[in-house]
Amino acid sequence: MAVPKKKTSKSKSRSRRAANWRLDAPARSTCPRCGAVKVPHHVCGNCGWYHGRQAVELP
Repeated sequence: MAVPKKKTSKSKSRSRRAANWRLDAPARSTCPRCGAVKVPHHVCGNCGWYHGRQAVELP
C-alpha cells in the first residue's frame, strides 16, 4: 500500500479542497433569430426558438 513520504501541509490540502468552491460564470451565446443572450443548447427565453424551430410558445 502506498504511504506518503511527507505530511501534506494545511495550506496545500485546503487549497486543493477550495478549488471546488469556485463559481465560474455560465457560458453564453446569442440567439440566431432574435440576438438575445442565452445559455448554449437551451431554448431562447426571449423568442422560444431552439435549433431552427419554435420549441416553446411564449406570450
